[in-house]
Amino acid sequence: MEFGIFTVGDVTTDPTTGRTPTEHERIKATVEIARKAEEVGLDVVAVGQHHNPPFVASSPTTTMAYIGAQTERIKLSTSTTLITTTDPVRIAEDYATLQHLLDGRMDLMLGRGNTGPVYPWFGKDIRQGIPLAVENYALLHRLWREENVDWQGKFRTPLQGFTSTPRPLDGEAPFVWHGSIRSPEIAEQAAYYGDGFFSNHIFWPASHTARMVEFYRQRFEHHGHGRAEDAVVGLGGQVYLARSHEQAVREFRPYFDNAPVYGHGPSLEDFTRQTPLTVGTPAEVVERTLSFREYAGDYQRQLFLVDHAGLPLSTVLHQLDLLGEVVAELRTELGLAAVPTTTPAAAGSAA
Repeated sequence: MEFGIFTVGDVTTDPTTGRTPTEHERIKATVEIARKAEEVGLDVVAVGQHHNPPFVASSPTTTMAYIGAQTERIKLSTSTTLITTTDPVRIAEDYATLQHLLDGRMDLMLGRGNTGPVYPWFGKDIRQGIPLAVENYALLHRLWREENVDWQGKFRTPLQGFTSTPRPLDGEAPFVWHGSIRSPEIAEQAAYYGDGFFSNHIFWPASHTARMVEFYRQRFEHHGHGRAEDAVVGLGGQVYLARSHEQAVREFRPYFDNAPVYGHGPSLEDFTRQTPLTVGTPAEVVERTLSFREYAGDYQRQLFLVDHAGLPLSTVLHQLDLLGEVVAELRTELGLAAVPTTTPAAAGSAA
């Protein structure tokens, strides 16, 4: 079981101060957040890929390589790599290179992306999102496993005798998660290849996540990769932590109310009832997170969103201190071994 954080790299005005960070500040903050995540004992940091304002996460491999050079233990992942609008040849090359640079301390999550205008910028049609995801991954899967690829599809130039370089580290392709909020076709794709399935889990009720995960598990077994209960599942989540429930709600409410995605919609109270968003004490977050297993079964990765909606860097770093406490308690409750934490000085020495 791995615990970590994911970021989408949004540049959002802090509703309590009216200040908007610069792109430079937001990019550098992503690195500092990742270093802090390692310091407090988390397992994974996943960075997003977006190509439109207000996001700065357009180059995940660059960011991951820079973070990797300044950390020693934490695994780097994506949230998500856009399999629809990124050429699978580039994905094969870029992430294999990253795999070598990080000595295998990485994996990636593939996703379709749900921002309509981005598709035509890269010569694609959002109405073909599912077919693009299916065809592009079929090619990527082969590029990492075959040295001479002959291939022809609908969406890109054919290949003849093509060899993607560098080859995967030690001949082992990076582990792939297929991320989805609502598409059973993506769960089927993950199951077909025996890959991981990551249910974003942050906007929909538990009943929806339960159906998606169960479908993936059944299809994983159907395709001969093992028992349904052994399928590789990851979940997203959102938290805001404070020493008292009342403090957490008071501090987070203005950020929730003005968040780019769900702001000016359901109330904070309704959203926390209907989705996995947990605003409260570390003990409340532990209890809520443990409850995910009641409908998702045993799963392998839990990622939390903590740095969105204009939260200032100082607040996010404090959130990570509290999240480190949460994860330590979750490991105890689940009978997992503790992960060593690092001191700020030790983390800095890796730079």
